Amino acid sequence: MNKVALFVAITFFISYLSAFIFFSISQIKYATYIFATGYMFMPMLATLFVQKLYRESIKELGVSFKPNRWWIVAWLLPPFLAFMTLAISLLFPGVEYSPEMEGFFERLKDVLPAEAIEEMKEQIKIMPIHPVWIALIQGLIFGITINAIPAFGEEIGWRGFLQKELSYMNFWRSSTIIGVIWGIWHAPLILQGHNYPQHPVAGVFMMTAWCILLSPIFSYVRLKAGSVISAAIMHGSLNATYNLSIILVEGGNDLIIGLTGLAGFITLGIINLLILLYDKFIVKESIAELIKNRDKLKKKVKMRK
Repeated sequence: MNKVALFVAITFFISYLSAFIFFSISQIKYATYIFATGYMFMPMLATLFVQKLYRESIKELGVSFKPNRWWIVAWLLPPFLAFMTLAISLLFPGVEYSPEMEGFFERLKDVLPAEAIEEMKEQIKIMPIHPVWIALIQGLIFGITINAIPAFGEEIGWRGFLQKELSYMNFWRSSTIIGVIWGIWHAPLILQGHNYPQHPVAGVFMMTAWCILLSPIFSYVRLKAGSVISAAIMHGSLNATYNLSIILVEGGNDLIIGLTGLAGFITLGIINLLILLYDKFIVKESIAELIKNRDKLKKKVKMRK
């Protein structure tokens, strides 16, 4: 069994098994949101095992803490995607702009008890600025700190291990394969109502398609930054600012609005097109050449050793 197959098998086995055990014995309401954080570390556990088995260092997976401008892109791009998705959502029939956040509170009924929602409404009344700006500031802070830790648990697997092992492929092909694996891996959470509480079964297919669209964006930033840490920052920022895409929207459903809905698909499609055009016509070094040059450099370093 090759390394990629072994990694995928271990990741899915421990992830699906832990999900089955947890949801079989858990009596906690909204347990999905508690379990999801721990679930994010499963790809890291599989990565550590495979790297140890093959006696290879984790540093080979792009674990570099040397920041550059692409770290800033990774940090700020998710809230931009969220606001862009919000704007696109308003183009759909039956979807309206709601500065009072009525649609947002209506959707929260699926994930929070009524008392918590009422408490939130009372707190909002005394806020000096609109909650959307507070959510943006908090999201940016949490995205690069607390949220980035479990995000690294995923990214060391997806944009670390898989990115390295599939680097011999065309960028778009490898990104698609990683996206498919990434999306299907979410299935146990989605079936429990995560991301698509109104459509959990259809949500599995939606999440897979969403990950396929999101994967090239993550991979591009990770490769340009030369570090999987940038992918963890982007992942953490994405999770922390996701609600910005639905906080001011009323109407629609979880298959239409929000970053994981059809509006988000359109947003990601546009960004992928921009990456393709940027990489082909603007930058001096395409992503394919970047990967090739780095591989040559690594070979030279190994030969010297």
